[in-house]
Amino acid sequence: MLRTKLSSITTPRAFRVLGFSISTSTVYPASPPHNHHVHPRHNPVILGGIGTLQAKDVVFSFKQWFKSSKNVLLMDRIFRILADLSPEEADAALARLRLPLSERFVLDVLAHGKDVLSCLKFFDWVGRQPGFHHSRATFHATFKILTRAKLMSLMLGFLQNFTELRYVHRVRFYDTLVMGYAVAGKPEIALQLFAKMRFQGLDLDSFAYHVLLNALVEKKWFDAFRDVVEQIRMRGLDNEVTYSIIVKNFCKQGQLDEAKAFVEQLVENGRIGLSGGHMVGLIVDALCKRKRFEEAGKWLEEFRVSEMVSLEKAYGVWIRDLIRAGRLDRALEFLHGKKESERYVPEVWGYNILICRLLRENRLVEVFDLLMEMKEDQILPDKITMNAALCFFCKAGMVDVAFELYASRAEFGLSPNSMAYSYLIITLCGNGSTDEAYHVLKHSLEQNYFPGKKTFSVLANALYREGKLDKMKELILVSLDRNIMPSASTYGKFISALCGARKADDGYMIQGELNKVNKVASKNYYFNTIHGFSALNRADIAAILLIEFQEKGHTPSRSLFRTVIYRLFDMDNPEKRFLKFLELQLSQMEPTCKVYNLFIDGAGYAKKPKLAREVFEMMQRSGIVPNLRSDILILQCYLKNGRISDALNFFSDLQKRRKIGRKLSNTMVVGLCKANRADIALEMLKQFRENGLTPSLECYEELVKVLCTNRRYNVVVNLIDEFEKDGRRVSSFIGNTLLLHSLKTHKLFETWFRIKDTCNEISFPSLMLGQVIGEFSGCFGVKQDFKYLEEAIQQCFPLDLYTYNMLLRKLSRINMDLALELFCWIRRKGYKPNRWTYDTLVHGLVKQGRTSEADRWVEEMFRKGFELTNATKLLI
Repeated sequence: MLRTKLSSITTPRAFRVLGFSISTSTVYPASPPHNHHVHPRHNPVILGGIGTLQAKDVVFSFKQWFKSSKNVLLMDRIFRILADLSPEEADAALARLRLPLSERFVLDVLAHGKDVLSCLKFFDWVGRQPGFHHSRATFHATFKILTRAKLMSLMLGFLQNFTELRYVHRVRFYDTLVMGYAVAGKPEIALQLFAKMRFQGLDLDSFAYHVLLNALVEKKWFDAFRDVVEQIRMRGLDNEVTYSIIVKNFCKQGQLDEAKAFVEQLVENGRIGLSGGHMVGLIVDALCKRKRFEEAGKWLEEFRVSEMVSLEKAYGVWIRDLIRAGRLDRALEFLHGKKESERYVPEVWGYNILICRLLRENRLVEVFDLLMEMKEDQILPDKITMNAALCFFCKAGMVDVAFELYASRAEFGLSPNSMAYSYLIITLCGNGSTDEAYHVLKHSLEQNYFPGKKTFSVLANALYREGKLDKMKELILVSLDRNIMPSASTYGKFISALCGARKADDGYMIQGELNKVNKVASKNYYFNTIHGFSALNRADIAAILLIEFQEKGHTPSRSLFRTVIYRLFDMDNPEKRFLKFLELQLSQMEPTCKVYNLFIDGAGYAKKPKLAREVFEMMQRSGIVPNLRSDILILQCYLKNGRISDALNFFSDLQKRRKIGRKLSNTMVVGLCKANRADIALEMLKQFRENGLTPSLECYEELVKVLCTNRRYNVVVNLIDEFEKDGRRVSSFIGNTLLLHSLKTHKLFETWFRIKDTCNEISFPSLMLGQVIGEFSGCFGVKQDFKYLEEAIQQCFPLDLYTYNMLLRKLSRINMDLALELFCWIRRKGYKPNRWTYDTLVHGLVKQGRTSEADRWVEEMFRKGFELTNATKLLI
C-alpha cells in the first residue's frame, strides 16, 4: 500500500502489503502537500490496482505488529510508576501488578529502562520481594547500566554499601564485588579482592571469572589477562565464552592473524561447534575497523563454505560494519543474497541499523521493504523500529498515518525519540497542521526532549505565518528557560510580528528574557528587532536596543541610526528624545567625531537641518574638531532640505578654515543640481575648474540630468563638449539621459545639430552621438536592424540594461516584431529583463492591439515578481 506512494523513485513492481498484491504503476508525490486547508488525518492513501485504502487500515496493521511486543506496555507502566510516585506508593502499585518475577523478566525490564534512577529503584524493589533472589546476572546488568551512564561515583558507592543490602546473603559476596569493580573499570580493586578470596581459600565461579577476564581485556591489562586465563584453564572452566574473550584480546592487540589461527584451530579440534560464529564476528569487526574489508569478506566466505560454524551473528556484524563504512548497497546486496540462499533473518538490531541509515539517505522504498520483511517474518519490533517507522511515514509524506500512530502510542508502548519528534513536527508544519505540531512539541517537552534548532525554527516560522503569536511566545519562552538560543531570524520575525500586532511590550519582554540567558545575539537579530520596534513607532525602545547592540560588540550601520532617529521624530517631544538618545550614546561610548556624524546624518535624513547644526556645534564645544565628513554632512543636510542660502553661507565659512578639495566641491555641485539650482551649480563648477580642481563624473551626470529636465539643451551640448575636451568619455548615465530626452522631443537633436554645425571640427564620438540622438528623435529613416543602432551606441558610451530598455522603447513604437527580437537578444547577451523591460514590451503590444500576446507577457512578468506601471495599467 505504501509502496505506491514511493513509486516515483523506483521501478514499478508488484509486492505484498497488508495481505494485498499491489501494483506500483501509479506515481504519487513523496512529500506532504503544502495545502493548509487539508486536514492531515483526512487524506486517503491511494493504491494502484485496488482503488483507495484509508490511512486507518495502514495504522491498524502497524498497530497490530507493534502490539506483538506484549511486555513493552507492562514495562512502560512499571517505569511510569517508579518515576511518578513516591517510594511507598510505588511499592504498593508495583505489588498490585503481580509481576512474574524471574531472572529473565528482571533482566528484560532493566534492559528496557532508559532512566538510571528508575532502574535502580526497580532493582531495589525486586530484591525486597519474597521468593525472588538477585543473581549475579541481575547484579551484572545493574553494574553495566551504571557504567554506561558514566555514574562511577554512584557505582563505587553502591559497591561500598553492598554489605548493607538486605538481600546480599543470597548471592556470593566476593563474586559480586569482583564483578562490580571489574565492570566499573576498576580492575585493580577487582584483582585485589580476587587475591583476598584466594588467600581465604575461596574462588570465583565461572561467570565471575569471565566478567573479570573481559574487564582486563577492555583495560588492556594483557599480563594479568594471561594469568587469569591460566587460572580458568587449571580449573577446567574454559568454554566458548573464554575462547571469545581470548579472540577479543588478540583483536585488541592487533594480532588478527593469531586470532584467525586460534579460531581455525578450535574448529579443527572440535572445541567449538556451530555457536562459534560470535568469534568469527569479532575478527570480522576487527578487520573492518582496519579497513580490511575484502579480507574480512573472504574469511567469512571460507567459514560459510565449511558449514562448521553458524554465522548468523557474524553476518550481523559484517552488515553493521559495511553500513558504518558507508557501503550500504553492498550490505543490502549481502542481506538479500543470504536471505535467498540461506534463509538468513537478521536480528531486530540489524534491521534497525539498516533502516536508520536508509532513512538518513532518503531511500524510502528500501526502508518500506525492510519494514515489511520484519512484519512478515514476525520479528518483534523494539522502540527503535517503532520510531524508525514513524520517521518513515513522515518522510514519505504520509503524515496522517504517522500522526495516528503517534496519537495511539499508549496502546503499544511507543516512546518517540528526539528524531521521531523532530520529523513529526516538521512534517505536520509542512502539511499546515501547526496546532498538532505544537501539541507534539508540548508532549516532547514533558518527556524532556527539546527539538533541535532546525525543528524549533520550522515550528516557530509556521506559527508566525499563521499569526499564532501567543503560541509562538510560549515556544520562545520555553526555549529561553532551557537556555537554548534559536536562530536570530526566528527571534527577529517574532518580535517584528509582535510589533506588527501592536504588542511591542511583549516584544520588549522577550528581549529582556533573551538578555537573561547571556546570549550574544547576532547582528541580524538586532537588525530585525530594531526595525520592528521602529516600524511600530516605538523608536524609544529601538534606541535602547541600538545602544545594547553596540555594547554586545556589534557596529551599527549608518542606515540603522537613520531609521531609529527618523522614527524618533514621529513620537511626542521628538527633539527632546533625539537629544536624550545622543546623551545616552555619548555616555555609553567614547565621544568621537564618528558618533556625532551619525546623529548629524540622522537629523538631516529626518529633515531637521537646524538640529543637525546644533549637534555640529555641540561637537565643537566639546573640543572635537569636525572632520571632512562632518562638513559634507552639514552641506548635504542644508541642500537636501532646500536651505540653499544656509548651504552657501556654510560653504563660505568652510573656505576660510579649510582648503576646498574635490569632495566638498562635488558635494556642492551635486546637491545644488538635486535641489534644481542648475545656475548656481554651473557657476560653482566653473569656479572649481578655474581653481584647478577636476569635477567628478557625478557632477557632470547630475548637471546633464537637471539641464535636460529643464530643456536647456544648448547648455547640455556645450557642457558635453567641455567634458570631452578634457579627454573624458561620455558615461552610460549621460548617454542614457540623452536618449531618454531624444525619445521625448526633437529639440535636443535640433539644438545639437545647430551648435555642431557651427563647429569647424567634430570628434568622431561626438559625431556618432549626434547620429544616435537623431535616430532616437526619429529625424532619420527607420533602420530595420537594431544591431546597427547597438553598434553605433557602443562607439559613444557603454551600453547597459537601461540603454537596451530605451532601444526597446523606440522599436516598440515602429516595429513590434523587431522589439520582440531585441528582447530575446537582450537575454542572450546575459542581461536579466527588469520591470521596465517587460512593461515596455506589454505597452507596445497593447497599443498595437496584440492583447493575447500582451497577456502572456504580463503573466511572465507577474511570475518574475514585477508590476505594471500606472501608464500601462491605464492603457490596458
